[in-house]
Amino acid sequence: MSASPYKQLEQEFKRLHAFRGALSLLRWDAAVMMPRGSADVRGEQLAALETEHHALLTAPRITRLLDRAQANTQGLLDWQVANLREMRRQRDHAIATPVSLISRLARATSRAEVRWLEARQQGKFELFAPHLEEVVHLVRDKAALLGQALNLAPYDALVDEFSPGITTADIDAMFKGLSRRLPSLIREAIAAQESRPPAPLSGKFPAAKQRALIVEVMKQIGFPFDRGRLDESDHPFTEGVPGDIRVTTRLDPNDLFSGLLGALHETGHAMYDLGLPQDWRDQPVGRHRGMALEESQSLLTEMIICRSRPFVRYVQPLIVKHFGVGGPEWDVENIYAHLTRVQRGLIRVDADELTYPLHIMLRYELEKQLLSGSLAVRDLPEAWNKGMEERLGIRPRNDSEGCLQDVHWAIGSFGYFPSYALGAVIAGQLYESLRNEVPALDEQLARGEFSGLLGWLRTHVHELGAKVPVQDLLRGATGKPVSASAFIRYVEAKYLEATPSEAAA
Repeated sequence: MSASPYKQLEQEFKRLHAFRGALSLLRWDAAVMMPRGSADVRGEQLAALETEHHALLTAPRITRLLDRAQANTQGLLDWQVANLREMRRQRDHAIATPVSLISRLARATSRAEVRWLEARQQGKFELFAPHLEEVVHLVRDKAALLGQALNLAPYDALVDEFSPGITTADIDAMFKGLSRRLPSLIREAIAAQESRPPAPLSGKFPAAKQRALIVEVMKQIGFPFDRGRLDESDHPFTEGVPGDIRVTTRLDPNDLFSGLLGALHETGHAMYDLGLPQDWRDQPVGRHRGMALEESQSLLTEMIICRSRPFVRYVQPLIVKHFGVGGPEWDVENIYAHLTRVQRGLIRVDADELTYPLHIMLRYELEKQLLSGSLAVRDLPEAWNKGMEERLGIRPRNDSEGCLQDVHWAIGSFGYFPSYALGAVIAGQLYESLRNEVPALDEQLARGEFSGLLGWLRTHVHELGAKVPVQDLLRGATGKPVSASAFIRYVEAKYLEATPSEAAA
């Protein structure tokens, strides 16, 4: 007796999952290990795999099996019905984009990523501009086709790829809520901190010792180094699939915390991926529920948990052990003051919680303008610099600390940036419920115990995979759809405390 249409689909998507894993590791290798001169070769490899993956997903056989399986869902479990929905979603997105466009995008982004790195190192946007123009042109075509097929506006179609169920209207409402409070809150926080500046932290922090500290903390959190790696790259990222997770960070010998926090941000991604439902790991329903939720896990880890007093109490002795530092500047309160310092800075990945959303608002507006054609690629640096000055009152000195600082546009990830701000908002919302339901959380974190944190996240986020829409997941975890209110309450309490001693009492 032959397998049912649904079971045949499971086998087909298991094969597609293997292709995804291979593509992911090729992208990781390109950023970590690959010689730069091999970019064209890697582009051909990626294009070939992307083309084959696309051909498998859009084959008439998949469509026939989906139609048959969805015509008779009796006897299927809830997870299987949700899996069918996610299969159809993947197929609909793929079939809207011609294979020739997929192949051209793979080649163009592979070249653009290498040229972006060269331009960033030299501070010369003009080296990258023609490659970005090609990527923008191709992404614009992709957005138009996706939007037409999905009955969405072109930019909404790109957002939907990364954060299913989230629209531009949702993003605009979130930014409106943040814009009403963040500018004044930033001014208030900076004024309060100027009255009690932290003692400077000085010293050299060798990469080997930084790595040893990072590995120790990652192990304590639960990252499995028998199924994952930590490496260095120019831009921290996480790649791989559950069972083979690759994390990278960027180490600075003059800054102890940038590499540590970058790694912990990526560890948040990794722990989400590793916590996805094991029984569905090779199926669409076993994937994460979009990048907004992904970013909520990394920002909850890095910004909220690892910049908290309880976490600093845990990590401070480890810093002393690995680097041999001492004195009052290395006590818990002074380290905490450095980790929660609000500053109007140029670099997104180094931004604090309050200024971070302003960085995203700028990118959100600029990428919409690039795709609509109202902003020419050649004019991007000046538009970026003007936007930074308007939002944060600072202006980049060069393109490296301006529009060349992020890799996302080079690799074609338009529509991704809003997920960072959505992630911050969702993280604040989850944290409010987490604290209510795990009252001993602070004591656990101060002892270096992360089981309460991860246990709650496993139950309310990770183990659900892509079974339910993100708004339904949030209602289940917090009782409400996505809203900026909890995030605002969290940052007000954290950054407007009267004095460190009062807050610790």
